[in-house]
Amino acid sequence: MRKNATAWRTADVLALFELPFADLIYRAQQVHREHFDANAVQLSTLLSIKTGGCPEDCAYCPQSARYDTGVEADKLMPLDEVLAAAQRAKDNGATRFCMGAAWRSPKPHHLEAVQDMVRGVKAMGLETCVTLGMLKEGQAEELKNAGLDYYNHNLDTAPEFYGQIITTRTYQDRLDTLDRVREAGLKVCCGGIVGLGESRRERAGLIVQLANMDPYPESVPINNLVQVEGTPLAGSEAVDPFEFVRSIAVARITMPRAMVRLSAGRETMDDALQALCFLAGANSMFYGDQLLTTGNPQAEADRQLLARLGMHASTEAQLSERLGEAGSSDGCGAACASH
Repeated sequence: MRKNATAWRTADVLALFELPFADLIYRAQQVHREHFDANAVQLSTLLSIKTGGCPEDCAYCPQSARYDTGVEADKLMPLDEVLAAAQRAKDNGATRFCMGAAWRSPKPHHLEAVQDMVRGVKAMGLETCVTLGMLKEGQAEELKNAGLDYYNHNLDTAPEFYGQIITTRTYQDRLDTLDRVREAGLKVCCGGIVGLGESRRERAGLIVQLANMDPYPESVPINNLVQVEGTPLAGSEAVDPFEFVRSIAVARITMPRAMVRLSAGRETMDDALQALCFLAGANSMFYGDQLLTTGNPQAEADRQLLARLGMHASTEAQLSERLGEAGSSDGCGAACASH
């Protein structure tokens, strides 16, 4: 994975985390308003097209075959059911449809089926994203040819903490897949999880990895750990809510043109906490009733929240137009700490 010429250092990102809360939010708002409409949010819907039975040992994941979580291994969802779900998502206001499969890596016949799904969803006028695990040579190109817009592959946490969460694939494995995605001309959706037991410095280390990619990801999902009984992380100490908001703000400052997405864990957040996340620079969210295997606030409740905040849904194309008006600089201006 290439690195930006002007790299963020862990010490500088940690310094952002340690700012007084109001100062950090103020800086993040400055950066956000420089590049985006601060009252616009992009809505994505996520569908699990193949649930459970994953051979990996990710300590947070209820889909791992290694843990007894009550999640049964299913076969790949039929095409017509996927397209029906995509149509419902579009009818509810989503502009991006994301499809996730619990595989270590897709086999050729899996990829053929997913390509049909991508073509069908794309034909509806929705942006498309998939997360299928690690990609081999040529697979990203096949997905690109089918019309895929985004590939999601999260780093999860900092390199120095990663081995405590996952042992069945390496950090470099993840970076290699991201390289293949970039080389195929696909946009990258890549973020991580807050609350795995990592320290603040390790949290900063994750942001450093993301922000120093060249280019950094177009979409950055920030997940708040959803603890599921049967996984090794069930019963662990929850992260402080303000620390989660800080993570959103630091992601916004270090990746000023990215779509920073509220992802897993939003169902445990009250309206006030979600509003703070938007204030900190989140401008995308997973929207609908269900994520891969865990609940999500219902679409109607989401619409009511956005209305109460005076916010509106916006497509990525519209947000990009705003970005073009604001200029294309990667710099954070006076709002950023020196790095």
